[in-house]
Amino acid sequence: MIRVGVVGYGYWGPNLARAVSETDNLELRMIADLSSDALQRARRRHPSARLTANWRELIADTAVDAVVVATPVGTHFEIARAALSAGKHVLVEKPMTDSVTTSAILVSEAAQRSLVLMVDHTFVYTGAVRAIADLIDSGAAGDIYYYDSTRVNLGLFQRDVSVIWDLAVHDFGIMDHLLKARPVAISASGACFVPNSLENMAHLSVFFDDGAMAHLNVNWLAPVKVRQTLIGGSRRMIIYDDMQTSEKVKVYDRGVSPKDVQLPSYEHLVSYRIGDMSAPAISSKEALLTELEEFARCIEAGATPVTDGACGLRVVEMLSTATRSMALRGQPVELSMERLAS
Repeated sequence: MIRVGVVGYGYWGPNLARAVSETDNLELRMIADLSSDALQRARRRHPSARLTANWRELIADTAVDAVVVATPVGTHFEIARAALSAGKHVLVEKPMTDSVTTSAILVSEAAQRSLVLMVDHTFVYTGAVRAIADLIDSGAAGDIYYYDSTRVNLGLFQRDVSVIWDLAVHDFGIMDHLLKARPVAISASGACFVPNSLENMAHLSVFFDDGAMAHLNVNWLAPVKVRQTLIGGSRRMIIYDDMQTSEKVKVYDRGVSPKDVQLPSYEHLVSYRIGDMSAPAISSKEALLTELEEFARCIEAGATPVTDGACGLRVVEMLSTATRSMALRGQPVELSMERLAS
């Protein structure tokens, strides 16, 4: 049995603690949080877990084998590095850290100590994204041309991160998992319309090394909640709508094919393919449970998680590059320049 300690019992921590307690081969041994109110909630829900206001006490406890970090992003590096240095496996909430440099340090630390470092990119473990991954990996979608996402809602405003770090991070994690191409440059523009906060709306363009593009619209000031992604491939086109209760993923056998470019008339440029729409069967299993099972499996087998530290580092590189571009009012920034700057 792998004994787990959870650091942070605020917004997302309770979900992670519950998932730990419901996962075979994991035992919720300890919870740490500075807030006495949070610890009281934890005591009611997890009476057998030991509670502390000092996360360092949790990490120092020899009865804890693995640490789950669910604290503000600015604290991730210190806590995760301390846990790795103490010989603990680590699952850290996304994004992994707030800089490329600190993320790279965690990846190196975990590799040197042969410890599992995993990042909580929860969407990667949803039935919908896994079904899309199967379509792309099997070649059914063909070459991927574009990834177009709208991820907007009213709130929840964050004090320590912009809307890019809060919402676009999901799409960066999904793209890193789905697409074989690697991003080479990002252009981002954003604005803030709420005093004393960071950017609360942004538009991003991501350029990939195979010519594919991604467009992301993220916004905390939308009147409705939208979570919709369009993925265009040479063989199939996919719509992923996370707000739907059924048929979250729809696959369209539609597209265009080039014709004889020597002919001058417009109708001879392309031929259109209008086929059927299908909705693949999607597992209804909770993504967090799948994720925690992956964490336990990798610890026991010494395996590499789907969303490992290297994945977390790549996502932070994209976030940092987008932030730099936003400061330059949308000027494209090469990811290689962000690595050099770090």
